[in-house]
Amino acid sequence: MKSNRPLITFVAMHADIVDLRQFYHSELGRLAEQSIAMALSSLWVRLPQERLVGLGYAVPFLDRFQADTERTFAFMPAGQGAVNWPMGSLSTTALIFDEELPLPDSSIDRVLMVHSLEFAESPRETLKELWRVLAPGGRLVIVVPNRRGVWARMEHTPFGSGRPYSRGQLTNLLRETNFTPGATAEALFFPPSKLRTILRLRRAFERIGRTLWPAFSGVIIVEAQKRLYQGLPVAARASRRVFVPVLAPHGVPTTRTTAPRVF
Repeated sequence: MKSNRPLITFVAMHADIVDLRQFYHSELGRLAEQSIAMALSSLWVRLPQERLVGLGYAVPFLDRFQADTERTFAFMPAGQGAVNWPMGSLSTTALIFDEELPLPDSSIDRVLMVHSLEFAESPRETLKELWRVLAPGGRLVIVVPNRRGVWARMEHTPFGSGRPYSRGQLTNLLRETNFTPGATAEALFFPPSKLRTILRLRRAFERIGRTLWPAFSGVIIVEAQKRLYQGLPVAARASRRVFVPVLAPHGVPTTRTTAPRVF
């Protein structure tokens, strides 16, 4: 007998840009950034004259790579919102839909995904789009909440939102979308507590955790390389959404009493 119940699918809501900024400006957020940055440095040391895109909310980590790159972009999903970056200079931020990036084929050398894949409506489509824009031999690093970790169970940090992953799930997803998984790292072994006593022990937690319980890290970090020897089916996709940037509060009158001046 067929059920009349509607099919329910899980759609992860993006973390809000205001909440993300507030978290990384807090003491807990700064320590989390340091822990993740240390793990990233074991995968990417320098990116000499390469083109880098940060997808999601990667700006706390892009500053560490920007000096060596040819150019660096911060792509932020429309459901999340965007802020100007870098501070104090011309903005390289773009508000995007992660399944239709405003880039030509094979135009980017590296992609760093932070607070991105766990919120993607269709992770496979997102990764296929990244495969398209990455140059031959291009590399992708994904930072996602670990489904076994404590951080994925605490909602007072951005890592407690979205869809957490296991290492096996992430590896299978990358292989299905024509990437070759490579080096891995872990971070956030200290509890996501705001107590100063716990935060002072952060270094000890990180050092011991990497040795004794790597499977229970707060985040999993995986590097993958674009695979070229197996073709992907090419199909035209119509955009499912049209995003209109809101630059002023609703209700602001838009009619003009005089003709606009052209300079």
